[in-house]
Amino acid sequence: MDILGRKRLSPLRRIGVIGLGLLTGLLAACTHTPEKMPSSQAAPAVWEEVRFPGKRVTAYEPISQGGYVGWQATAHGSASMLRKRLHIAQGVAPTLRFAWKTNALIPDAVVGMVDRDDAVTSVVVAFDGDHQGLSLKNQMLFDLAEMVTGERPPFASLIYVWGDDKAKIESVVHSPRTDRIRKIVLESGPTHLGQWREYERDVIADFKRAFGEEPGPIIALGIMTDADNTGGRAQAWYANLDLR
Repeated sequence: MDILGRKRLSPLRRIGVIGLGLLTGLLAACTHTPEKMPSSQAAPAVWEEVRFPGKRVTAYEPISQGGYVGWQATAHGSASMLRKRLHIAQGVAPTLRFAWKTNALIPDAVVGMVDRDDAVTSVVVAFDGDHQGLSLKNQMLFDLAEMVTGERPPFASLIYVWGDDKAKIESVVHSPRTDRIRKIVLESGPTHLGQWREYERDVIADFKRAFGEEPGPIIALGIMTDADNTGGRAQAWYANLDLR
């Protein structure tokens, strides 16, 4: 209680108020060593599971299907991610290649809407940078995330998503909670459901377009299927992820 008799929010409750929209990108390149996934010939051992405080866990299972090697993600009102730590120096221009597939979108999910910002597929690229240049609001959010998780968030996160049917392909969507997370819509609506979709992206050009600034070093690559905001279900497949 404070001096006015109001209940103080616990750290986990404060994170809940801020929401997963912040933690999604902020934890993509944290320094804490998370739980490692079970070893498998079909799955790269360098991928690690990242869980979010107070959230149910999305299940990630290794898959190998006709040349597509990666992960099956199944979310039931849940949110967690897999990430791979990287160090790609500033000034290097790598190409991101990957494929994803889903058979159904998440009902009621809307990209960029605070309480409905779920995505059946997300590929996250995390960047380092000058944290001293963050706004006061972002400094406070980053400090809170570090206090709760023990991990310092990345400076910026670029997220590629499959959006709802009203999302415009190639549009840039700002996170409603922090301007250090921005999304690029690669697919929109149900047109390509049930199909493997393959992509090749210039992440440096995409970063400049999304953020309007020069990127720092790339420090992590992640994937996430989440359905916690809508409480729905989602299943997706990710394969052949490569950034170099």
